[in-house]
Amino acid sequence: MFHATLHQLKVFEATARHGSFTRAAEELYLTQPTVSIQVKQLTKAVGLPLFEQIGKRLYLTQAGQQLLETCQKVFEGLDQFEMAIADIKGMKQGQLRIAVITTAKYFVPRLLGPFCQRFPGIDISLKVTNHQHIQERMVNNEDDLYIISQAPEQPDLKIHPFLENPLVVIAPKNHPLVGKKNIPIQALNGEAFIMREPGSGTRQAIQSLLEEHDVDVKVRLELGSNEAIKQAIAGGLGISVLSVHTIISEGTHGEFAILDVEHFPIERHWYVASLGGKQLSVVADTFLKYLLEESHDMAQKLLPGIQLAAPKPDNNGSREPALQSTQ
Repeated sequence: MFHATLHQLKVFEATARHGSFTRAAEELYLTQPTVSIQVKQLTKAVGLPLFEQIGKRLYLTQAGQQLLETCQKVFEGLDQFEMAIADIKGMKQGQLRIAVITTAKYFVPRLLGPFCQRFPGIDISLKVTNHQHIQERMVNNEDDLYIISQAPEQPDLKIHPFLENPLVVIAPKNHPLVGKKNIPIQALNGEAFIMREPGSGTRQAIQSLLEEHDVDVKVRLELGSNEAIKQAIAGGLGISVLSVHTIISEGTHGEFAILDVEHFPIERHWYVASLGGKQLSVVADTFLKYLLEESHDMAQKLLPGIQLAAPKPDNNGSREPALQSTQ
């Protein structure tokens, strides 16, 4: 019979995650000798080495990897139990881990504010990153929910579209095309353009549309962030195509204007995803329902004058956005 304390398992999990006794000790507010002793006692109980040390870093053995996976299941089960008990008591409390695509950082925190006010017992960990890192986090089961701007090829996912994320042409207020209606897309020929970096999903969508209509823009700058692009537009360096949600703070009454260009907006959506084989916690399920129900109305308040298609119920009764966009 394998005997181990919960404390030993927590110490082992932290050590395995960091690959270091020292960093595990810092996280757990223990001394390094204490961590080493706990791991040695656990190793003795297992009867096989759990780590091998190469240089200054620790690496899991096969037995260690098996124990880590077991620890993760145990801790997840305890978290589920704690949240379920809180739910029975009529309280929503626990931890919610969300990873979001970079563009969603403009909108998701605005949505989290009212949610946290409604459920003050919920602690939220929000990770903002790119699609590649989100897919890595999915593989490692690091989060409860993932908010993404394109459905990944990963098959074992539950995915719900929940809000339009249209790409629009954004220009400075003094641009000569501001205020004109039904601008032909060919009018963008030769325009100074500020693009996202190569490999960006936004850039790929723009280039595909421009190539389809034989439009050749002059790429003046390539920048790796939407904030930098907005500053470049405000500085008069050119125009760009960005998610309409990137101007939540300024709206169309600030330094920017949305150009009414033919074939725009480019229709895109945000999706909320969870791992297919994972049972959502009470807290994660509560936020998922909140997201599907409240996101459209919140977006309309934040973007007055910009019409987003209203959600419509699907066959299962959940609300999903209609797949059309008007400017």
